[in-house]
Order: sequence, then C-alpha cells, then structure tokens
Amino acid sequence: MKFRTVTIFSGHVFEVPQSVQRIDHRATHGWQLRYGGTKLFSDHSNDGSGAAESLRLATKELLKRIASLPAPSLLQRGPSANKSNNLPVGISGPIVRQRRGSVLRDCSLAVLIPRYGDKPQRRSIYIGTENTYTVARFKAALARAVEMRAEAVAAYEAAATRDKRAQARAHKKKLKEEAA
Repeated sequence: MKFRTVTIFSGHVFEVPQSVQRIDHRATHGWQLRYGGTKLFSDHSNDGSGAAESLRLATKELLKRIASLPAPSLLQRGPSANKSNNLPVGISGPIVRQRRGSVLRDCSLAVLIPRYGDKPQRRSIYIGTENTYTVARFKAALARAVEMRAEAVAAYEAAATRDKRAQARAHKKKLKEEAA
C-alpha cells in the first residue's frame, strides 16, 4: 500500500494511504476517502486536533472497501478520440506485411495483452494472405482478438485486486502490531 507524507494547516504531519485526500476549506476540515465512491471523515474541530482520529477512521473504511470491492482498473475503457477505425480498445489492424522471401503479403490483427505489474505483450492473430483473405476470416480473427483481450483484461483486474487486498492485509496486520 502506497503512503505519502501530508502536513496539514496546523503543522501536524501524517502518513496518509493512497486514496485518502486531505480537505481543508473554510469550515470543512477532514479526510476524504476516494475508493469505490467518496466519503468525508470530518475532524469535528477547526484547529486540526481531530485529524488523527478522522484519518484512522478513513483508513479503517479504506481497508474495509479494499476487502470487498474490486481494485480500480487503470486500463483504458473506450477507444481514443483520434482512433481512425472502429476496432475495440487494445486491438489494431489489419496489418499487412510482406515477409522476407515471400511473394504474397499476409494480414493480421495486433492485440495488446495487459499484464499486471509487468510490461504488456503484443500478440498477432493471423487473418490470411492476399489470396485467402475474406471478410468472414477477418470477422473470425476479430472475434478471437476480442476474446483474447477480454481474458487478459479479466486476468489483469483479478491480479490487481489480489495485490491490493494483500497490501491492505499487510497494513492491517501492521496496525494491529502497533496497537498491541
């Protein structure tokens, strides 16, 4: 779990987990949880004396939400505005190339496979050569590409959730040890 150091208006310094933000505006002082929706945990004081307790409550709620909600995905959901074709996110093509020593050009789709904690991979799905390319073969290759991308996204999101929950459990254990 990532943390950062935050100094509030009263001069108190806190180690704050990712997804918790400090709000100090006019008469509003507290910690805002931003994970699976937002919730403000007020200091119930204007001098910042309740900041430690409200941060403890916000962190407790964050750990509870991490345990029950999937991790937020950082993957792109929709195609870029400047994408010139109507293929889904993570799929590009058809790519036409002529391999060395070959007389015919071949055609394929490229699929970006996200991997949590690692660099994404590119996979190529063959459609056909100049002589064998058909709309039906393109549609079949596109269906395989969409399925391959969907499986990779599901695996990525599951790995992200597992990692986030493991970090939350480790932090919870650390908090219990500090309290004892």
